Amino acid sequence: MIAAVAESLTGRLLVATPALVDPNFARSVVLLCAHGDTGAFGLVLNQPLSDERVNNALPAWSEHVSEPPVLFRGGPVEPGVAVALGGTNGRQPPEGVIDVIPGVGLVDMERDPHEVGPGLSGARVFRGYSGWGAGQLEDEIARGSWFVVPAERADAFRPDPANLWQEVLRRQAGKLAMFAHFPVEPNLN
Repeated sequence: MIAAVAESLTGRLLVATPALVDPNFARSVVLLCAHGDTGAFGLVLNQPLSDERVNNALPAWSEHVSEPPVLFRGGPVEPGVAVALGGTNGRQPPEGVIDVIPGVGLVDMERDPHEVGPGLSGARVFRGYSGWGAGQLEDEIARGSWFVVPAERADAFRPDPANLWQEVLRRQAGKLAMFAHFPVEPNLN
C-alpha cells in the first residue's frame, strides 16, 4: 500500500542533487505543477532546445513567448505533447490559465492563443513533461536525488536559464547554498 502524501509540493522547485546523474535530470530544476497521492507532474525549467524555435513548432504562440523563443524540454514523458507556462499578474489569472504559484500558471494550449496570450506577461512552451507515479517522487527525495525549495516567479522565465541550477541553490540558506559550487565533474578536482 502506498502512503498518503503528507504535504503537497505543488509550486515548489525540485533541484537535482549532485548525486542525480540520470541524463534526463542531471543539474535540472523542475517546477512541480501538480503533486498529490496519485503522483506528480512538473516541467524542467533549464533545458532549452536551442534548435527548436516556437515560431516553427507553434507559430500562433510565438508572439507570446519569452526569450529565448525556443521550445524547452519539459521532461522525458510524452515528448510530442506541448505544455506551456504563462506569466500572470499574480492576482486572478486570465481564463485558460491555472496558477501554479503566484504569477505563474499552466496555460490551456487548446485555447486560442489570441484569446489567452494578451492576458499573459510572457510564456514558455515545453516539449514533454516530467512525471512520477504515486510515491515515486517521495522515494526519490528520500534517496537524496532532489532538493525541494521554494520557487520564484522569475525562475520560470529566465532569458538565460543555463545557470538556473546554481542560482537557485545559491539563494538558499545554510549549507544548501554550498552545492551551487559543486563541480560538474568532481573527480577532475
